Amino acid sequence: MTEILVDADACPVKDEIYRVAERYGLNVKLVANAFMRIPREPWVALEVVSDHFDAADDRIVELVTAQSIVITADILLADRCLKAEAGAVLAPNGKPFTADTIGGAIATRAIMADLRGSGDQVGGGPPPFQKKDRSRFLSELDRAVNRLKR
Repeated sequence: MTEILVDADACPVKDEIYRVAERYGLNVKLVANAFMRIPREPWVALEVVSDHFDAADDRIVELVTAQSIVITADILLADRCLKAEAGAVLAPNGKPFTADTIGGAIATRAIMADLRGSGDQVGGGPPPFQKKDRSRFLSELDRAVNRLKR
């Protein structure tokens, strides 16, 4: 059965995930380093892991199946989930991570880290989350669900 796994600590689209999951009758598992409020629905679960570095990432990778849709902004976690053969991996802004795109995303991440490490002034991180990002996310999540349900 298709399940949505969420890297939940800083996920800005939890409400959108709940709406899509309810519409399609999917289970949602949020994995986080700290307790957070979640809807009191039998199809939503929160798993709190230790605050050890990468504990949430490690747990998400353990849970991945070919029917999993993983939601994360973490490029390295996205790569691990793709290698674990997740059905789909999406960023909260709706950008799908795929085998074809993950290499470029990792390379860009490494270049930016090197620039920051050398003291170069690099932009202030990702652009602010916007309404169009939510819309794109909903569209891509809907597309991923329908593809996995076929």
